[in-house]
Amino acid sequence: MLKKTVLNAAHRAMKARMVDFGGWDMPVNYGSQIEEHHAVRRDCGMFDVSHMCPVDVVGKDVRPFLSRLVANDVAKLKASGKALYSCMLNEAGGVVDDLIIYFLTDERFRIVVNAGTADKDIAWMQARLADWKLDLTITPRRDLAMIAVQGPNARAKVWEALPSTRAASEPLKPFFAAECGDYFVARTGYTGEDGFEIMLPAAEAEQVWNALAAAGVAPCGLGARDTLRLEAGMNLYGQDMDENVSPLDAGLAWTVALDGDRDFVGKAALVKNGSKKQFLGLVLQDKGVLRAHQQVVTPLGDGEITSGSFAPSLQQSIALARLPLGVQIGDTVKVAIRDKQLDAKVVKPSFVRNGKALV
Repeated sequence: MLKKTVLNAAHRAMKARMVDFGGWDMPVNYGSQIEEHHAVRRDCGMFDVSHMCPVDVVGKDVRPFLSRLVANDVAKLKASGKALYSCMLNEAGGVVDDLIIYFLTDERFRIVVNAGTADKDIAWMQARLADWKLDLTITPRRDLAMIAVQGPNARAKVWEALPSTRAASEPLKPFFAAECGDYFVARTGYTGEDGFEIMLPAAEAEQVWNALAAAGVAPCGLGARDTLRLEAGMNLYGQDMDENVSPLDAGLAWTVALDGDRDFVGKAALVKNGSKKQFLGLVLQDKGVLRAHQQVVTPLGDGEITSGSFAPSLQQSIALARLPLGVQIGDTVKVAIRDKQLDAKVVKPSFVRNGKALV
């Protein structure tokens, strides 16, 4: 039996094509995936991300708990509402999950974890809490729905549909959040465009979804979400990294704070093993489509594509790939597609941001 978000009926009323996504019945598109992609790049679109799970961590020991739990340093979080992207690692340095942490007060943080790993993540957190015997509570907030509204006109459309959120959310800088009554509005996203991710009471989600649609926000499915995040060079858990992959080999070294005396789960393994691969972008120079698990042939050894697709904004095929150390940006490598080896250019792993091509 597939799990359903509170917006399931709304998706079906809008004629969405539904698919099984990690055990959830989710919309892959509402007609044209390409049109949905362009709506986000050029205007704005909205995504149901209620399958993801907000988790409230509350108590006097929250900071020391998170300091040991994740690879990034929560000491960076000093202003209320500030968000931090980080990975939660196992002892071998593999990624249990990637997540966003919001600082509200010294005794109250909110973490958003991925849908497919939510139960595992919460069990992992509870086990670490039991090990460390700290004073706090970990509460999954399945009573909340989540809607992401993304694109250059996203904030204006949100204020049109939800004017009560404007006073608190208009001053927000990127990667900050604010509480607006029962709503939690974060200026974050997974598309490479500006916008908000809104957490709200599940009972109000369908009304808000329809109000956003009435304001001209295009409903978008998982298909467009994937091409948008790939163009933005954003990792997908389970594809670009997992429990067997170090963040240092997944282009996420910037989320790891190794300096100083702070210890965290997985730190010793990261220090010992270092980086064995590099995570770079590819742009196909020939006709074809780059896909996950295709082999990349270089003079320094073979690599592998982790995520690949046709990029609607660029009208080219692009990919994220784990490549041998020593491969340089600007190099040409070969990708094995069926019975051919096609040329691909190595680029920085960010292709489109804020509507502009970067390659």
